[in-house]
Amino acid sequence: MATADLFTQINNAVLDLQNSSYSSFERPIKVLARLLKHPDLTQANTRLTQDLDIEAFLASQGRGNGMVGADKVEWPDDPDKTLGLTLLLIYKFADQPDFMAEFGYTFFNSGSKLDTNIHAVSRQLIIPFVRDYRAYVLNNHSSKAALVIPESNKVFIVHGHDEAVLHNLARFIEKLGLEAIVLREQPNQGRTIIEKFEAVSAEVGFAVVLFTPDDVGGSVKSDAKSARARQNVVFELGFFAGRLGRGRVCLLRKGDVEVPSDLFGVIYTDLDDAEGWKASLVREMKAAKLDFDANRIYA
Repeated sequence: MATADLFTQINNAVLDLQNSSYSSFERPIKVLARLLKHPDLTQANTRLTQDLDIEAFLASQGRGNGMVGADKVEWPDDPDKTLGLTLLLIYKFADQPDFMAEFGYTFFNSGSKLDTNIHAVSRQLIIPFVRDYRAYVLNNHSSKAALVIPESNKVFIVHGHDEAVLHNLARFIEKLGLEAIVLREQPNQGRTIIEKFEAVSAEVGFAVVLFTPDDVGGSVKSDAKSARARQNVVFELGFFAGRLGRGRVCLLRKGDVEVPSDLFGVIYTDLDDAEGWKASLVREMKAAKLDFDANRIYA
């Protein structure tokens, strides 16, 4: 079973748990525990649960002022230990389903119905665990957050309606030996536009944004209008600046197109007739550590 399929099944078990009642929650919690014991996860689970004792942990949790649901679980500061203890807790829930209801009643009670307490445990404990556990496994057994810059020679082109400029830029990028990514040329695969954009953008290492005069606009307080880029172009510029960092985004401006005030300070290059922009773009992509032969600019 592939890891991606395994996590899909884990998520399905959690969904079934969310939709269950007190009379039916036993099956999905047992399925979830079984999936979490899959051989592909053995190494991660061993690391997480090493030297942990779930019974000792539970015994250390004091009782509060006697109000149902008022007690609070005191988790370790170490996120890996918290993951490990939660994993062991899920195993215990599967072995002793009534304990899950009792645990929810003690620590997550939000009503008199047992269903409500089970759903509270699912929502506040199990769902966050599955999210963080997946990240831990896919991050080579680490819970530490890090900025990940994709090592990719794919260059995403953000564009408006100027087809000639788009074509010229795409062919130049390909001439350098890089892969030009234009969203509309990528397969839909049944995805919405935003889903497609998120998936494709995750694979690129650089973005070139074409600010071409496709729209006009101005303040409602003034009759003056100025040339503007398409709204989707502005949005995608901000997206890539945030995701990749400004050093991996190059803005190419055609004509006197207005640059939004939030983008003041972002370096841009004018699309000049002498095509000096090509040398500027090559410098930016080299500084971003893209792997290509810059001499191809003269080929």
